[in-house]
Amino acid sequence: MFRFIRRHKFLSLFSLLAIAFAILAAFRWNVWFYNPEEVPYKVEDKPQWVLLTFGNGSENSRYVSWICGEDPKESKVDLVNENTDDTTVVWAAGEAFHSRSGKAAYYMARLNELEENTRYRYRVTTENQSSPWYEFKTYPYGRDYFKFLFIGDVQDTINGQANNIIKEAFRRNHDAEFLVCGGDLTERPAYQHWQQTFRGIDSICQNIPLLNVAGNHDYLKGVIMKLEMRFPLIFSYFLDSKVDDNMVYTMTYGNTQFFLLDSTREFFYLWTQREWLKDKLAQSNAKWKILVIHHPLYSIRGNNLIQKWMFNGLIQDYNIDLVLQGHEHAYARRTMKNEDGTPTTPVYTISHCSPKNYLIEFDDEFDKFGISSRYYQTISLSSDTLTLATYEVYNNTLYDSLSIIKPDNAPVHIEDYGKNIKEYMEYTPVPNSSKSQRFYKRIQDYKQHHPERF
Repeated sequence: MFRFIRRHKFLSLFSLLAIAFAILAAFRWNVWFYNPEEVPYKVEDKPQWVLLTFGNGSENSRYVSWICGEDPKESKVDLVNENTDDTTVVWAAGEAFHSRSGKAAYYMARLNELEENTRYRYRVTTENQSSPWYEFKTYPYGRDYFKFLFIGDVQDTINGQANNIIKEAFRRNHDAEFLVCGGDLTERPAYQHWQQTFRGIDSICQNIPLLNVAGNHDYLKGVIMKLEMRFPLIFSYFLDSKVDDNMVYTMTYGNTQFFLLDSTREFFYLWTQREWLKDKLAQSNAKWKILVIHHPLYSIRGNNLIQKWMFNGLIQDYNIDLVLQGHEHAYARRTMKNEDGTPTTPVYTISHCSPKNYLIEFDDEFDKFGISSRYYQTISLSSDTLTLATYEVYNNTLYDSLSIIKPDNAPVHIEDYGKNIKEYMEYTPVPNSSKSQRFYKRIQDYKQHHPERF
């Protein structure tokens, strides 16, 4: 009798849980499982989507990728050393990729052992069709000083403003040597959105190298999410660096080592990445260490507990200086504190450059927040100082800044200039939206508790 009652209660509880999950799944179906339709396409027999990236992990390497037609054909890069006028032919590897609604041939050429402090011109050719000429520059090796730009999620709308924003960022920072993206550069893995991505970086990332990590929007949704082969075929440095289909990459540039992770993967893949990161950090003797990851380890929207548990201990144990993150469509910066409250490394920053803005939490552990705008960062490095500067796009103003000062044989020191820059928190609540109204109240409470920031 008691066994029957216990069994009956168990079945009732199971049924309630099943019903609750079904209701939750109905509300969250699009978020969890829906993939926008990919518009059928046919790729022209002319080179397009030309992209310049870094290559084999050293600063004397560049990779070039592009697409042309549907089936691989003989392809090459003509590379001209402008110091000597010598031309080198670099043959490319080609691979056909079938997506949900079409087929394209993807090409990649490895430009290794480039000379330092040299300007190059190049064009890509597939069969008899050639691209325009592009150019890029290498810099003296072993330098103490360089500068690059970082943007978080872009996810631009069709015919959006990303190209203007990125162009303006480089116009204002003409000495920036490359661009780093924190994932979700593309709205969704569909041909029409990839087309928009390349409109966004057109005339920029054919001449300035781009490094990008995988974000959740780069995956096809499903019970098991899937990253298409199209992703590493475009960001071709992953073809040589990925580990068991984990999109990981490391590069030493000047006195700095970069580490790129893919935080969207499942638990056991993340564990493989953890072991890879631990090994690379143990081998590193770089002055500065910078990690690029999509999901913030200290979240302002909820919790990314698995990613934090996997990676944050290594980040702190191996003295990573700066963690660049995206995903949460707002700006936030958090500086670690010593036991006595003194700011120290790592410094964690969250940023985005997308037309979409998310509702966030205001954790007092963070030093700075920004909502309802787009942002980009400049990161400048020298022998003993790393300076992070955040710019708010709409007003073209400096929004946040700090320097990490790390003299040899002396403790790290943080100079926080951003605390003297007022925060921008304009938000109009949506009528008849309780969620929006709650967020508006959250902002007002935050302003009341931190009047010094406004």
